[in-house]
Amino acid sequence: MIHVITSRNRHLYEGELTQHFRVRYDIYVRDRQWLALDRPVPLEIDQFDTLDAIYLLSIDKGKLLGGSRLIPSMQPHLLSEVFPYLAPRGVPRRADVFEWTRIFVAKDQRGANGAAGTAKAAGGRALGEVLCGIFEFALDEGISAISAVGEMWWTPRFLEMGWKVEPLGLPTQIEGEWCNAFLFKVDDEVLANTRKCFGIEGSVLTRRGLRQPVVHHLDT
Repeated sequence: MIHVITSRNRHLYEGELTQHFRVRYDIYVRDRQWLALDRPVPLEIDQFDTLDAIYLLSIDKGKLLGGSRLIPSMQPHLLSEVFPYLAPRGVPRRADVFEWTRIFVAKDQRGANGAAGTAKAAGGRALGEVLCGIFEFALDEGISAISAVGEMWWTPRFLEMGWKVEPLGLPTQIEGEWCNAFLFKVDDEVLANTRKCFGIEGSVLTRRGLRQPVVHHLDT
């Protein structure tokens, strides 16, 4: 199941969150060599891991299989603070737009095809559950779109999964990798397409503790 962790219930997940930051360190610092994120303690925590961050973690019998992070676009986030030049027409910033970052799948849950394979082959069911969890959560919470910065090799995977994607600019090389900013529409069709791609039926989300809306719409 995909556990939803917010500022209201993170005290119930202290061990899982620490494990998640440790796995992120292994993936992004040790494996991918994002050395700007290196710290004396082997936990990958950046400036956007605030109380506004929402974590969607795949946990099975205490084992972390994968996860991702959502940040409200009205708050400082990766696209607005680090890569605004990837969206020359303007960074989407609305209450119902969140940014998606730091997706990962534990090494023993991945397929063998890496970036060259399909989404299903490369990430397996663990990836599918995390992605379905993102859209299921977004639909539950009134989020209409999700922004992201990603490598261009993700593009055929987005199409394979039936996502509705809008590039926010032209591809740009970042540390030797062609990247772009994207905006993804959130609707029932996209969730259904993602479930079909990975062979997932029904809800993958579970929630513990207090719950509050993450999108606050102003009355008009």
